[in-house]
Amino acid sequence: MDIPDDIFTEPEDVDPDTLANLGPLRRLAGIWEGTRGVDVNPKADGPETREYYERIEMQPIDPQANGPQLFYGLRYHVRINTREEDIAFHDQVGYWLYEAATGLILQTLAIPRGQIAIAAGHAKPDAKQLTLKATRGQTEYGICSTTFLELAFRTDSYELAVDFHDDGSWSYVSDTMLMVKGAAEPFRHRDHNRLTKIAEPDLNPWARIVKGAA
Repeated sequence: MDIPDDIFTEPEDVDPDTLANLGPLRRLAGIWEGTRGVDVNPKADGPETREYYERIEMQPIDPQANGPQLFYGLRYHVRINTREEDIAFHDQVGYWLYEAATGLILQTLAIPRGQIAIAAGHAKPDAKQLTLKATRGQTEYGICSTTFLELAFRTDSYELAVDFHDDGSWSYVSDTMLMVKGAAEPFRHRDHNRLTKIAEPDLNPWARIVKGAA
């Protein structure tokens, strides 16, 4: 990455309309549901496969600048449930970010079991596929976990592949490589689902203000 001499000056005349500047992430904006999720996770007596229902809300945020670097993005919340349990099987929050100048795409994620990560990839504005990766030990796009998870279920890598479909839906395959305590080989923890839009996104706050004043 080329770092300019001036790392302080932010871009001028930033467009407040996030939805118009999300590049490939525009297809993710909105509220989504998927009923065909499948999860394969490690258990003491071997891999367990479970089906799940998923709801994802992705709403635009105002443009974000790191000096000259400019991101447009979505704030998201994932809730996953199974038929067998009353409580959420998985809960996740974070941001999807897009830098138009470079095609950089980031997914930040946090889960309430004491783990956070930043996954990165690149894509063109009209891309129909996205691939993002995070690796344990990296200080730029890495993974950070609690002591228990590091010792019992160490996450060595995370990869997310997203496919956009012609009918407006999208699907993903998530692969997390885990080193489970006592196991000789890493375990591939895989999730996949297909999501259908049930509601459109809201305007991001600043765009709403600008449009109201016009």
